[in-house]
Amino acid sequence: MRLCSIASGSSGNCIYVGNDNTHLLVDTGISKKRIEAGLKELEIKGEELDGILITHEHSDHIQGLGVFSRKYEVPIYATPGTIEGIKNYAPLGKLPDDLLNPIHIDERFTIGDIAVDPFRISHDANEPSGYRMNYGEKSVAVATDLGIYDEYTVSNLKNLDAVLLEANHDIHMLEVGTYPYYLKQRVMGDKGHLSNELSGRLLCDILHNNLKHILLGHLSKENNYAALAYETVKLEVTLSDNDYKGEDLNMTVAKRDIISEIITV
Repeated sequence: MRLCSIASGSSGNCIYVGNDNTHLLVDTGISKKRIEAGLKELEIKGEELDGILITHEHSDHIQGLGVFSRKYEVPIYATPGTIEGIKNYAPLGKLPDDLLNPIHIDERFTIGDIAVDPFRISHDANEPSGYRMNYGEKSVAVATDLGIYDEYTVSNLKNLDAVLLEANHDIHMLEVGTYPYYLKQRVMGDKGHLSNELSGRLLCDILHNNLKHILLGHLSKENNYAALAYETVKLEVTLSDNDYKGEDLNMTVAKRDIISEIITV
């Protein structure tokens, strides 16, 4: 199974997950042109996609969905609440109803030969979800837009081979930055985004010997930067009460405008 970030950040998100037989996107929050360019680097054509999984209806996760899905007629999978949000997001235009497939939190479904487990996330959207994807004995997950996490979150991210995990902001940068007060409160709130520190602590809870690839994602352009996210998460792991050290991790940071290396598990 393969995992690759085509784009990840507060301005747009699109993640590829697949294998030789099944090709999926998680979110389409960038333009059709950029999605096509990313897929071309992966040597995949738009018409070869088997499904698009949408985490929630915010623009940085769906802004390319309308044009892309109408051109390639790729089935879209999302919770009923997210589908309602998609339909109400006017810039997308009208999507064919037969492309919209409702799925439900904590109910496994299958696309091709990949089994998908949607799990609840804490974010200020209608009915947001993260996704864990399983093929044979291998599992990868995309977990972003987490205001907080709990044991339920941890249980859904246990025993992974690779993960794309949110490290959205540095708390100090956010506090002293230019965001208005209400937006700072939203980002730091229980239905906002995961800070670098909390990302590191969540990672500590899911680390195990077979988690070989960690991709930090959904970084804020204004309140974070790659080296800071990387070093903060690494330090949290080193200082935690477990057997792992930050320098031992195979960890990289996904870019907002450059495709990541392809992770293969």
